[in-house]
Amino acid sequence: MGRPRHTEAKGEGQMAYPAGHKTQVKGKIVQSARRLFNRHGFDGVSVDQIMGGAGMTRGGFYSYFKSKSELYSEVLGCFFTEPEWKSCWEGVEVDLASKDAGPQVVRAYLSRQHFEDVENSCPMVALPGDVTRSGEGAKIAFETIFKAMVSVLERGMGGDKRHRHRVAQATAALCVGGMVVARAMDDRSLADELRGSCMAVAFQLGRWKSAKAPRNGRNRGVIAPRGAAGVKHS
Repeated sequence: MGRPRHTEAKGEGQMAYPAGHKTQVKGKIVQSARRLFNRHGFDGVSVDQIMGGAGMTRGGFYSYFKSKSELYSEVLGCFFTEPEWKSCWEGVEVDLASKDAGPQVVRAYLSRQHFEDVENSCPMVALPGDVTRSGEGAKIAFETIFKAMVSVLERGMGGDKRHRHRVAQATAALCVGGMVVARAMDDRSLADELRGSCMAVAFQLGRWKSAKAPRNGRNRGVIAPRGAAGVKHS
């Protein structure tokens, strides 16, 4: 027999949940929804599937979210905006506290690892079509992620403030759009070539040292937010 699924209902006489329980459970729901939305889209996923992926039953969902649409807005997060976000992209490193965070973000975003890991994609890549059809909350969440990405890129660029901002916006759009188009291609070699081209142009725009892929085709390290275990930050 499998493990019994967790429910939020508490009858009379039951022990109270420990401190932090509700936050942990909500996080599991969000993580389950993100994986499923990234893979199947908003309309292709039910509340039952989301809760099943979190090891829970449907009845607990409405203790945390009023609707699937409300949950969707919370799913639209990434390592730019979530301090506790943990990457599954083995072989890529980003230190958001570093002065070189800009080029690190570009390498990570256009990496093979991000390309292949659909379930853990940045939502700007996986869900743009859904966002355009969604309500104000989802669009605001999407804008928040994009602005955060622009801010990180802008910090490592030269020139006056207005110039840096414009270049950072264009670079962010190039990274997101490049990955969206690469994902839509059937020819893997063409998709890889496109990612490389976008990375080269992004580095030119940022005036960073040329991006050179390692001989084995893998970048080193693991993306993690500042303070994550096992990752050094300057």
